[in-house]
Amino acid sequence: MSNRLFQGVIHQMRSAIDRTIGIIDETGTIISCSELGRIGEVVPTAAASAFMDTEACVVDGCTYKTFGNQIHPEYAVFIDGDDELAEKYTNISAVALSNLKQYFDEKYDRNNFIKNVILDNILPGDIYLKARELRFNNDATRAVLLIRIPNQTDVSAYDIVQNLFPDKSKDFVVSINETDIALVKEVKSNIESKDLEKLARSIADSLSTELYVHSVIGIGTTVAGIKELARSFKEAQISLEVGKVFDNEKTIVSYDSLGIARLIYQLPTTLCELFLREVFKRGSIESLDQETLFTIQKFFENNLNVSETSRKLFVHRNTLVYRLEKIKKITGLDLREFDDAIVFKVALMVKRYLDANPIKY
Repeated sequence: MSNRLFQGVIHQMRSAIDRTIGIIDETGTIISCSELGRIGEVVPTAAASAFMDTEACVVDGCTYKTFGNQIHPEYAVFIDGDDELAEKYTNISAVALSNLKQYFDEKYDRNNFIKNVILDNILPGDIYLKARELRFNNDATRAVLLIRIPNQTDVSAYDIVQNLFPDKSKDFVVSINETDIALVKEVKSNIESKDLEKLARSIADSLSTELYVHSVIGIGTTVAGIKELARSFKEAQISLEVGKVFDNEKTIVSYDSLGIARLIYQLPTTLCELFLREVFKRGSIESLDQETLFTIQKFFENNLNVSETSRKLFVHRNTLVYRLEKIKKITGLDLREFDDAIVFKVALMVKRYLDANPIKY
């Protein structure tokens, strides 16, 4: 918020109120005042009292009232006097200044602009006009990282992420809701997915170290041009949802690495159900017990190698062959055959997808 804009309004109010009027920030520093000589003066006792409560309060003969963000006010207006008239003047001034700040933020604040872009809350034709107004670099390459902290609603998580990226002209940290924080990071055009994953890992480690919270981070693809940021944000959202369905142990999920899971996630559920009925027409997948499903998982992890899988499972090779024959008898699919193995692998992922009933964006 521009202090000069505040000062212009204060100057106009002075003639109407005929009392000393000014604004302090959270540190108690007077940033605007009808008495120009007081600008820069620090009144810590006033700040300590004014920012403790949302109601007007009197400190050292002046009446103070906070305004700005309802959850965390950033400023307080003060008017000379402790009478009823001073309190009325202060309340009216706080409303006027709060509305002015909101208008200014909506019109000029880059973070608010970025939030509207990634959430698709701004018309495509207005994006470039607003970007030019804010002197925003349209052509830079950027990627969106979506940080989700399921069990954390404290604003300190937002502060930590913001402190990690202090260059507010290039990187933007946006609070999406109670659990999600979006990082719009300017990157080099030749950046690789693994580099973004390292960055995400450092963010997760910082949150874990400083707040002792668990976070998961979805990474969208790098995009050129501000209009494409909404797509990168949606990809980051999809990464988190797909990761939750198909690999809920991963904390860093990149859209580039989703593979076939991304394709399955986009399929209609009716098509998925039809596919499962066709694949398991000889026997339901529910008829396979947990031991058999675990054997299948290890068989896939060891690239359909019978000897290696039996060694990892600590069972005799013939025991594993017997289990595979049992699966073939139930489902009609021989997992030792590559084509059947692919079909079965996809079928298992489709089943997991249907069971999860994920959120679609």
